[in-house]
Amino acid sequence: MVRLQKYLADAGVASRRASEKLIAEGRVSVNGETVREMGVQVDENYDIVEFDGEVVRNTTKKEYIMLNKPVGFITTVSDDKDRPTVMELVSDISTRIYPVGRLDYDTEGLLLLTNDGDLTYRITHPKHDIEKTYVAEVTGDISMDTITQLRRGVEVDGVKTSPAQVEVVGATQYGTKVEITIHEGRNRQVRKMFEAVGCIVKKLRRTREAGLNLGHLPLGKWRKLSESEINMLKKIDIEGSNKKSRKGRAFDGTKKQFKAHSRNSNRKNNTTGRKR
Repeated sequence: MVRLQKYLADAGVASRRASEKLIAEGRVSVNGETVREMGVQVDENYDIVEFDGEVVRNTTKKEYIMLNKPVGFITTVSDDKDRPTVMELVSDISTRIYPVGRLDYDTEGLLLLTNDGDLTYRITHPKHDIEKTYVAEVTGDISMDTITQLRRGVEVDGVKTSPAQVEVVGATQYGTKVEITIHEGRNRQVRKMFEAVGCIVKKLRRTREAGLNLGHLPLGKWRKLSESEINMLKKIDIEGSNKKSRKGRAFDGTKKQFKAHSRNSNRKNNTTGRKR
């Protein structure tokens, strides 16, 4: 027995969250009866599930795609304003897939697409603290104080962001190239973080997500994930992998960090001079 929204996601109808919306809209039935409430479970072997009047069977082959998204494409399956979507870039894939999370219209880089609703849930759910790394080309004063502010978190839309990993990695025609790693998924978060410290992002590219690297994948092209990459992603909610790393996190003097720092120091001191 599985939850109805998971069954729909596994069958490639939509992501788990999107499937919940379809259920609420009354577009899904089980054994001929329309279902609108969440929590309904179905037996994959005996129950007949229909979406918009068509039987849904969970026999679709799972596909896992990495796309290097260019600027100018919407990260949705369709757009009511008739703007180009990322689906046009993967139109040669016969299986129905959908984007994992979002990447802004004016941001390029790594975007995952799949028909594995379970995996989409693992990667997009906030509890898993999935790391996402971006390279931003920015104008403005990128001083050590600016970097420290970003590392400790800045106020965005009235809420302080979590600590980020931030490093200056070069210079460009716009000013400074900065690599930033976050684990939240707020709307236009990276751009707003730089705006909060007086900088403007002129170009933004996502290079890593959930342990995957964009590498040298050409802009606008896609590739299938390797078996080892897929297995790594499937371990996210089992082993708690891909959570934000404490290594490189800015020390901001909070009590929690001070205690952790003290414990580590004490361990080092206690091991000094021990005989092996």
